[in-house]
Amino acid sequence: MILKDKKVTLQGRDGLIDIERNSYGIPEIKAQTHRDASLALGWVHVNDRQMQMMLTRVILEGRAAEKLSGDKALVEADKYIRSLDLFPDIEEQIKHLEPEVAECAAAYADGVNLYLGTAGTVLEFKLLGYRPEPWRLQDTMMLAKSFSYFGLTDVQGNMEKLILQMIQNGIDERRIKELFPYITEDIDVELLKKVKLAPPLVPEAVKWLSYIPRFTGSNNWVISSEHSKSGKPILCGDPHLEVNRLPSIWHEVIIRLPSNTFKGFALPGTPSIVVGRNDYIAFSPTYTFMDMIDFRIEECKGGMYRRGNRWIPFELREETIKIKGKNSEKIVFYHNEHGILEGNPYEDGYYLVRSWSAQKGCGAWELNVIHNVMKSKSVREAMKHYRNLDAASFNFLIADRSGNIGYQMTGRLFARPKGVSGLIPLPGWERKYDSRGFVPKTSLPNLYNPKEGIIVTANQDLNYLGKATPINLAMAPYRAERILQLLKRKKKIDVDYMKEIHYDLYSIQAEKLMRIIIPLLPNENKNAQILKEWDFVYRADSIAPTVFENIYRAILLKVFGDYGLGREVVNYLLDETSMFNDYFGNFDNIIFNKKSSWFKNGTREDVLKMAVDEGLKAKAVPYGRTRKIYFKNLLFGDKVPSFFGLDFGPVELPGNRATVTQGQIFRSGGRLTTFSPSCRIIADMSDTRLLTNTTGGNCDRPFTRWYKNNMEGWLKGEYKLLI
Repeated sequence: MILKDKKVTLQGRDGLIDIERNSYGIPEIKAQTHRDASLALGWVHVNDRQMQMMLTRVILEGRAAEKLSGDKALVEADKYIRSLDLFPDIEEQIKHLEPEVAECAAAYADGVNLYLGTAGTVLEFKLLGYRPEPWRLQDTMMLAKSFSYFGLTDVQGNMEKLILQMIQNGIDERRIKELFPYITEDIDVELLKKVKLAPPLVPEAVKWLSYIPRFTGSNNWVISSEHSKSGKPILCGDPHLEVNRLPSIWHEVIIRLPSNTFKGFALPGTPSIVVGRNDYIAFSPTYTFMDMIDFRIEECKGGMYRRGNRWIPFELREETIKIKGKNSEKIVFYHNEHGILEGNPYEDGYYLVRSWSAQKGCGAWELNVIHNVMKSKSVREAMKHYRNLDAASFNFLIADRSGNIGYQMTGRLFARPKGVSGLIPLPGWERKYDSRGFVPKTSLPNLYNPKEGIIVTANQDLNYLGKATPINLAMAPYRAERILQLLKRKKKIDVDYMKEIHYDLYSIQAEKLMRIIIPLLPNENKNAQILKEWDFVYRADSIAPTVFENIYRAILLKVFGDYGLGREVVNYLLDETSMFNDYFGNFDNIIFNKKSSWFKNGTREDVLKMAVDEGLKAKAVPYGRTRKIYFKNLLFGDKVPSFFGLDFGPVELPGNRATVTQGQIFRSGGRLTTFSPSCRIIADMSDTRLLTNTTGGNCDRPFTRWYKNNMEGWLKGEYKLLI
């Protein structure tokens, strides 16, 4: 039994469950209880997203080489996943699920297995010779916890390693602290230069790890009743994830119970809506950039680490990597009280030990929270639940039908000693640097009904809204500034105006940088003239944004390449990683500072003039021509001829790093990736409806009409109305 056009009826524990697709291809579930709705959601998810769910699971288990292929890249991906040890106490965490949550999560697994037992395995897995095992509650918990690490915590960790590499390559302390102003501690340059950095990831493995949903920058905003034409709050959200994939990361669903209706987006493998609304509240997240990772330096000798005059053996963890069609490989990892060693302690020297604040004691609350928020009836109630979310650090905005709005940051933050930023690895043998547990949840940034009546989060620094300092590396505030600017232009705002904001392409970054660049432009230069007349809007048919991007890149290469990291490094960071894309605000602050030490002995204008002249020489074409991408099948993209219809495109991805419609394009492990609004919601709390759009389609089977049916609406700015 497969969900196509006709209604499917399942027998639940509490009555009959009806499932049918609406005109948009969105499954609508009608059940008597939340437990039965969870069973149906599991059934629907594996009906629509079996490939995504099972592929993600085997990768997170570190069993991809065993189940899918003996390919070397998969072996390396398995080794990397095992090294992280993301789920050391998952069985213990199950005991901490609230009874109703445990019941619903178990029912979700039952729904998945009910489908697998009747409909069987999708064609893609048959071709790989893989038959999925039954789904377990542990699998759901594993997926829920892991989403917070990939694309979030791991990017922070990589940036901290880059800071270490910068120090090792001779960037002086003054320039380091200017670039990263949250660094407050003294930098022990001599010690840091001794650290041996192990590669964080074998590049080929990145291609497979990319199947795990990766979160990055996002937008959300909410206005109070006084700013709304309807007289009730309006909440908007658009999580920015990797969009150049089919199917979409998100699965759209409607769940109707006798007492409440839930509408919005769920992550296949998990039993709750994460972005959306019920009859009483609406909710949407952005990523916080909370620093949830710490590194310590350990002096190693003969398989041991030093504490004073004592040498202590590491705790050993041996893993066996089974490889399809080949002999298994054994690999050993080394642990101590500070975390997991990145290196071989039998090769004498100094190595990093990595610690993730959510490593242990997290997992249950991810399921508890998203379940309880989904049922909440007020902003206060939802904020109380969100405060308990440990492993995932997000900025959640909430609005309710009573007219309240609120914001709550989530995540588990190390309580670091005074003067410790978390950005510089410190000696593990110095107890004064050890974490003091975790920051109280009540200290995290939050807001309830602010007098301004507007809350905007777009990955900017929000430390000022709390008692703690969770963010030491934030995205630039440009998107947040632009959204706030647009919201303040109108006295009474409606949903149509919110749609305009969602698709806005104006760049405040370009506006601010052009104040510096314009005086440096030559008078008789075609590209310079085009740039002088630019309105800072990234239109696809405009040449001006391309000219600006050429100059901006030349500035980064000149200032941070020629005068610091080297051009090869900067080119790599720009083209092959998300680091500049995530933290470009830090680099912009240097450009804005006339007296920056990064300009060495020259004036800022002298340095930038050379970069401007270089950038003007680069080829300038309409911006859209530089943005052509394909939306590719999750598993078989680039592997089968285009006439099979597995891919979609070419598409001109709109926007850039600093526009509300963020559009970032770079490569990761040789694979093109993008970050852009993966779904959008608009909830006017004057009624119970929800406006949405998203990429791709709800179904991962390529030859159904629900595989990519949302693409045109997403590109054109058309929204579905969910009632």
